[in-house]
This record gives sequence, structure tokens and C-alpha cells, in this order.
Amino acid sequence: MGCCSGRCTLIFLCIFQLMVALERQVFDFLGYQWAPILANFFHIIIVILGLFGTIQYRPRYIVVYAIWTALWVAWNVFIICFYLEVGGLSKESDLLTFNISAHHSWWSEHGPGCVRREMPTTGVRSLDSQSYISVMGCLLEYQYIEVLHSAFQILVALLGFVYACYVVSAFTEEEDSFDFIGGFDPFPLYHVNEKPSHLLLKPMYLST
Repeated sequence: MGCCSGRCTLIFLCIFQLMVALERQVFDFLGYQWAPILANFFHIIIVILGLFGTIQYRPRYIVVYAIWTALWVAWNVFIICFYLEVGGLSKESDLLTFNISAHHSWWSEHGPGCVRREMPTTGVRSLDSQSYISVMGCLLEYQYIEVLHSAFQILVALLGFVYACYVVSAFTEEEDSFDFIGGFDPFPLYHVNEKPSHLLLKPMYLST
């Protein structure tokens, strides 16, 4: 019963993680955040693998999922440190875009309450000229939105890690108990005591 409830909970967590990861992937695509896009892609693949392993009773797949959730927690801790500028990191750098573009988080211009104003640069305008974008009135700064996203990812990943370890342990105990009762024992558990054939042929003498 415990294994079933833990397995069902892990299935629900994997499905929920897929939904959350897809939502995050959409906003990272809108912001051209290439490093998070790549990380989200691997995360989705591993979560699908963990979901398949949970449904099909494949402990090895669940172990891979559990290892990845630990790495996923570490990645989201890095994202939090990046946006909070911990350890010399700067949220204004192009680290998350692999330094191939100057894009930033989509929430930096489209956050709740943000008013985006585009002011053209002075001078001669050309096809390559860029406009200065001013964002004002945001109810919540974009870096805190990204931090909340990562913190929520960490919470769900930790729950997934705990339940993955529990389900793997339950599957292992079931396999061990099956071996103990003779599931893979070449000798049968119950033996029928048969009389030797020479006793069957021995004549019986009745006393008079």
C-alpha cells in the first residue's frame, strides 16, 4: 500500500514538473535565454524518463531521475545567485545567453505592472539603429520573479528526489522479499515426500 501511494505521488510530481518546466521553457524562449533553454530541455527529457520508469516499475530510470533532480537543484541555486548577484555574478551580463546576444529575462520588460516605453536614439537613423527602452512602474522586479521561479523549481525537485528514493527503496524491498519466498529459487518451496520405489514393491505380510 505504501509503495502504491508513493508511486502514485511520484507520478503526479513528474507530471506537475513537466507542466512547470514547459511553462518556464516558454518564457526562457521569449527572452532568448539559451543556457536555461538547454537546461530545461534536458530536464524535460529526464522527467519523462522518470515518469516512464515509475509507471513501468523500472528502478534504474528512477535512479537517473533522482540524480538529475539533485543537479537540477544545484542549477536553480546558481540561477538564484545569478539574479541576486551573489559571488561576483551580475544579472546584467550575457552569461545565460552564451554571450551571443544582449537579451535578458523576458520579465524585465513584461513583468506585472511594467510600463514599457521605447525612445528612439537621436541622430541619423539607419536599419541597424536601436531604440532605448525604458521600463517603469513594475510591481515586482524581474530578478525576483526569476528567483521565485527557481525557488519553486527547487521545492518541487526536492519533493521528487525524496519520493524517487522512497519508490526505489520500496521496489528493491519487493524484489528482495520475492526472492526470499522462493520467487527465483530453483528448488520448490514445498516438497512432496514420496516413498521410495523399493518400499512400494516390498510385499506386505499380515500377521495371523
